[in-house]
Amino acid sequence: MGVPLLHGFAGDAAAWAATVASWSGPQELIPLALPGHGLPVSPTWAANLEAIELGDARVAVGYSFGARIALGLVAAGRLDRAVLIGVNPGIFDAERAERRAADARWAKLLRERGIAAFVEAWEAQPLFASQARVSPARLAERRARRRALDPERLARCLEVMGLAEMPDLRAHVGRCSLIVGGDDAKFLAIARTLAAPLEVIPDAGHDVPLEQPARLATAIRTALAGDPGS
Repeated sequence: MGVPLLHGFAGDAAAWAATVASWSGPQELIPLALPGHGLPVSPTWAANLEAIELGDARVAVGYSFGARIALGLVAAGRLDRAVLIGVNPGIFDAERAERRAADARWAKLLRERGIAAFVEAWEAQPLFASQARVSPARLAERRARRRALDPERLARCLEVMGLAEMPDLRAHVGRCSLIVGGDDAKFLAIARTLAAPLEVIPDAGHDVPLEQPARLATAIRTALAGDPGS
């Protein structure tokens, strides 16, 4: 296998299409489907990681939710390293109850009002405000793919793989490289607290694969050529 690409929450393998189209590195990039997004959701965080087929890959690239998964795979020894885009590597135990309640509200929205209402609310978050500069056609294509996702699987994914259920993996970030959008204030602040190489992509918010796929492809190639553990 080449280098697996792990998408964000409420995303899919096709979310990487523009990045793959801009790729000029020696490795093949392989977008994967993740639990809750094409794959069924297992009962625990660890079981869901075990279900991800990596073949012989020893490095992966993940964005947001996918970056948390990639970091988990590094911690579990299934990857040697990873390139993490907009990652939250873990929260303190005192923060888990509040985060679990927030994820429960999203899961309730999915179950009670359906996927269309969820997508509208999800895309309206301030975290994604910078996507206003993306073409309406690309945004509509992304929205259509999101609306094709299964709401119950997404709800279960939040309950089992949300940040509240994820182990604190900050100790493993040193084996990774970080990429963050320059306009993504929240995740840029997180990245600057971590002891790992960091590249900041200008004119991009949180969803760098959507907003700056060509620049992201270049940043990924640079990160894959380096060795954050050296």
